[in-house]
Amino acid sequence: MKTKQNQIVQRIVLAAALALPFGVATADDVAAMPAPEGRMGPGPGHFGPGMQGGPGMPGRGPHAGGEGAPEGHGPQGRQGGPGGPRPMGPPPFLHGLNLTEAQQDKVFTILHGQAPYMREQDKALRKAHEALHALASSAQYDDARAASLSQAAAQAMTNLELARVRTDQKLLAVLTAEQRKQVEQRMAAMPQHGPRL
Repeated sequence: MKTKQNQIVQRIVLAAALALPFGVATADDVAAMPAPEGRMGPGPGHFGPGMQGGPGMPGRGPHAGGEGAPEGHGPQGRQGGPGGPRPMGPPPFLHGLNLTEAQQDKVFTILHGQAPYMREQDKALRKAHEALHALASSAQYDDARAASLSQAAAQAMTNLELARVRTDQKLLAVLTAEQRKQVEQRMAAMPQHGPRL
Protein backbone atom coordinates (compact mmCIF):
# COMPACT_ATOMS: atom_id res chain seq x y z
CA MET A 1 0.00 0.00 0.00
CA LYS A 2 2.80 2.42 0.95
CA THR A 3 4.67 1.57 -2.25
CA LYS A 4 1.59 2.35 -4.35
CA GLN A 5 1.13 5.68 -2.55
CA ASN A 6 4.81 6.53 -2.99
CA GLN A 7 4.57 5.77 -6.70
CA ILE A 8 1.53 8.03 -7.06
CA VAL A 9 3.21 10.85 -5.14
CA GLN A 10 6.39 10.45 -7.21
CA ARG A 11 4.36 10.63 -10.44
CA ILE A 12 2.59 13.78 -9.26
CA VAL A 13 5.88 15.40 -8.28
CA LEU A 14 7.46 14.44 -11.59
CA ALA A 15 4.49 15.80 -13.56
CA ALA A 16 4.60 19.07 -11.63
CA ALA A 17 8.35 19.39 -12.07
CA LEU A 18 8.00 18.89 -15.80
CA ALA A 19 5.00 21.21 -16.16
CA LEU A 20 6.30 24.15 -14.10
CA PRO A 21 8.87 25.43 -16.64
CA PHE A 22 6.29 25.26 -19.44
CA GLY A 23 3.81 27.36 -17.48
CA VAL A 24 6.42 30.00 -16.72
CA ALA A 25 7.66 30.03 -20.33
CA THR A 26 4.10 30.37 -21.60
CA ALA A 27 3.46 33.30 -19.24
CA ASP A 28 6.62 35.02 -20.51
CA ASP A 29 5.58 34.43 -24.13
CA VAL A 30 2.10 35.86 -23.54
CA ALA A 31 3.52 38.91 -21.74
CA ALA A 32 5.77 39.62 -24.73
CA MET A 33 2.90 39.51 -27.25
CA PRO A 34 1.71 42.81 -28.77
CA ALA A 35 -1.55 44.34 -27.61
CA PRO A 36 -4.61 43.10 -29.56
CA GLU A 37 -6.08 45.25 -32.32
CA GLY A 38 -2.93 47.37 -32.49
CA ARG A 39 -3.64 49.14 -29.21
CA MET A 40 -0.72 50.63 -27.40
CA GLY A 41 -1.07 49.88 -23.72
CA PRO A 42 -3.90 48.82 -21.48
CA GLY A 43 -7.45 49.86 -22.11
CA PRO A 44 -10.58 49.52 -20.00
CA GLY A 45 -10.68 46.20 -18.19
CA HIS A 46 -7.04 45.43 -18.90
CA PHE A 47 -4.29 45.38 -16.37
CA GLY A 48 -2.01 48.40 -16.44
CA PRO A 49 0.07 50.27 -13.90
CA GLY A 50 -0.23 48.76 -10.48
CA MET A 51 -1.45 45.39 -11.76
CA GLN A 52 0.61 42.22 -12.10
CA GLY A 53 3.24 42.84 -14.71
CA GLY A 54 2.54 46.57 -14.73
CA PRO A 55 4.95 49.26 -13.61
CA GLY A 56 5.58 49.19 -9.90
CA MET A 57 4.53 45.57 -9.48
CA PRO A 58 6.52 42.44 -8.72
CA GLY A 59 7.56 40.66 -11.87
CA ARG A 60 8.83 43.79 -13.61
CA GLY A 61 12.06 45.73 -13.66
CA PRO A 62 15.65 44.65 -13.27
CA HIS A 63 15.22 43.13 -9.81
CA ALA A 64 12.56 40.67 -10.94
CA GLY A 65 14.01 39.52 -14.21
CA GLY A 66 11.62 41.74 -16.17
CA GLU A 67 12.37 44.76 -18.32
CA GLY A 68 15.96 45.88 -18.10
CA ALA A 69 17.18 42.75 -16.37
CA PRO A 70 20.39 41.24 -17.61
CA GLU A 71 19.93 37.83 -19.22
CA GLY A 72 20.32 35.15 -16.61
CA HIS A 73 19.61 37.52 -13.70
CA GLY A 74 18.71 35.57 -10.58
CA PRO A 75 18.60 31.82 -10.16
CA GLN A 76 15.84 31.43 -12.74
CA GLY A 77 17.30 33.65 -15.47
CA ARG A 78 14.51 35.11 -17.62
CA GLN A 79 11.88 33.36 -15.54
CA GLY A 80 12.30 35.57 -12.52
CA GLY A 81 14.67 37.37 -10.27
CA PRO A 82 16.05 36.49 -6.91
CA GLY A 83 13.77 33.91 -5.39
CA GLY A 84 12.48 32.39 -8.61
CA PRO A 85 9.61 32.86 -11.02
CA ARG A 86 7.30 35.82 -10.91
CA PRO A 87 4.15 35.59 -8.82
CA MET A 88 0.98 34.42 -10.46
CA GLY A 89 -0.88 37.13 -12.37
CA PRO A 90 -4.57 37.47 -13.09
CA PRO A 91 -6.17 34.19 -14.20
CA PRO A 92 -7.08 33.86 -17.88
CA PHE A 93 -10.82 34.09 -17.21
CA LEU A 94 -10.39 37.81 -16.40
CA HIS A 95 -8.73 38.64 -19.73
CA GLY A 96 -10.94 40.65 -22.05
CA LEU A 97 -13.55 41.48 -19.41
CA ASN A 98 -14.38 45.16 -19.20
CA LEU A 99 -13.53 45.63 -15.52
CA THR A 100 -14.22 48.93 -13.84
CA GLU A 101 -11.44 50.70 -11.99
CA ALA A 102 -13.00 49.64 -8.68
CA GLN A 103 -13.04 46.01 -9.84
CA GLN A 104 -9.42 46.28 -10.97
CA ASP A 105 -8.52 47.61 -7.51
CA LYS A 106 -10.31 44.69 -5.84
CA VAL A 107 -8.60 42.19 -8.15
CA PHE A 108 -5.24 43.77 -7.33
CA THR A 109 -5.94 43.57 -3.59
CA ILE A 110 -6.91 39.90 -3.82
CA LEU A 111 -3.89 38.91 -5.92
CA HIS A 112 -1.50 41.04 -3.89
CA GLY A 113 -2.82 39.57 -0.64
CA GLN A 114 -2.27 35.97 -1.69
CA ALA A 115 1.17 36.51 -3.27
CA PRO A 116 3.27 35.95 -0.08
CA TYR A 117 1.55 32.64 0.66
CA MET A 118 1.89 31.49 -2.96
CA ARG A 119 5.57 32.46 -2.92
CA GLU A 120 6.13 30.56 0.34
CA GLN A 121 4.48 27.43 -1.07
CA ASP A 122 6.39 27.77 -4.35
CA LYS A 123 9.64 27.97 -2.39
CA ALA A 124 8.70 24.83 -0.43
CA LEU A 125 7.89 23.02 -3.67
CA ARG A 126 11.14 24.05 -5.34
CA LYS A 127 13.15 23.16 -2.23
CA ALA A 128 11.62 19.67 -2.16
CA HIS A 129 12.23 19.20 -5.90
CA GLU A 130 15.85 20.29 -5.58
CA ALA A 131 16.40 17.97 -2.62
CA LEU A 132 14.78 15.08 -4.51
CA HIS A 133 17.00 15.75 -7.50
CA ALA A 134 20.10 15.85 -5.29
CA LEU A 135 19.03 12.65 -3.53
CA ALA A 136 18.40 10.87 -6.84
CA SER A 137 21.94 11.58 -8.00
CA SER A 138 23.49 10.91 -4.59
CA ALA A 139 25.61 7.85 -3.92
CA GLN A 140 23.68 7.30 -0.69
CA TYR A 141 20.00 7.02 -1.64
CA ASP A 142 17.54 6.95 1.27
CA ASP A 143 14.04 5.78 0.34
CA ALA A 144 12.47 7.15 3.52
CA ARG A 145 14.00 10.58 2.81
CA ALA A 146 12.77 10.41 -0.81
CA ALA A 147 9.25 9.58 0.40
CA SER A 148 9.34 12.45 2.89
CA LEU A 149 10.52 14.91 0.23
CA SER A 150 7.87 13.64 -2.21
CA GLN A 151 5.18 14.16 0.41
CA ALA A 152 6.48 17.68 1.13
CA ALA A 153 6.37 18.49 -2.58
CA ALA A 154 2.88 17.03 -2.92
CA GLN A 155 1.66 19.03 0.09
CA ALA A 156 3.08 22.26 -1.36
CA MET A 157 1.40 21.49 -4.70
CA THR A 158 -1.87 20.82 -2.89
CA ASN A 159 -1.58 24.10 -0.99
CA LEU A 160 -0.83 26.02 -4.20
CA GLU A 161 -3.79 24.51 -6.03
CA LEU A 162 -6.17 25.08 -3.13
CA ALA A 163 -5.02 28.71 -2.85
CA ARG A 164 -5.53 29.14 -6.60
CA VAL A 165 -9.09 27.80 -6.41
CA ARG A 166 -9.90 30.00 -3.40
CA THR A 167 -8.45 33.02 -5.18
CA ASP A 168 -10.49 32.26 -8.31
CA GLN A 169 -13.65 32.17 -6.18
CA LYS A 170 -12.80 35.54 -4.60
CA LEU A 171 -12.15 37.01 -8.05
CA LEU A 172 -15.41 35.65 -9.44
CA ALA A 173 -17.25 37.33 -6.55
CA VAL A 174 -15.90 40.70 -7.77
CA LEU A 175 -17.55 40.29 -11.18
CA THR A 176 -21.02 41.48 -12.13
CA ALA A 177 -23.69 38.97 -13.15
CA GLU A 178 -23.07 39.81 -16.83
CA GLN A 179 -19.32 39.33 -16.46
CA ARG A 180 -19.83 35.98 -14.70
CA LYS A 181 -22.11 34.96 -17.56
CA GLN A 182 -19.33 35.84 -20.05
CA VAL A 183 -16.88 33.72 -18.04
CA GLU A 184 -19.34 30.79 -17.94
CA GLN A 185 -19.86 31.02 -21.72
CA ARG A 186 -16.09 30.98 -22.31
CA MET A 187 -15.66 27.99 -20.02
CA ALA A 188 -18.48 26.10 -21.76
CA ALA A 189 -16.85 26.77 -25.14
CA MET A 190 -13.51 25.35 -23.99
CA PRO A 191 -12.76 21.72 -24.81
CA GLN A 192 -13.29 19.42 -21.86
CA HIS A 193 -10.45 17.15 -20.82
CA GLY A 194 -11.08 13.77 -19.29
CA PRO A 195 -9.28 12.48 -16.23
CA ARG A 196 -5.57 11.89 -16.60
CA LEU A 197 -4.19 8.53 -15.63
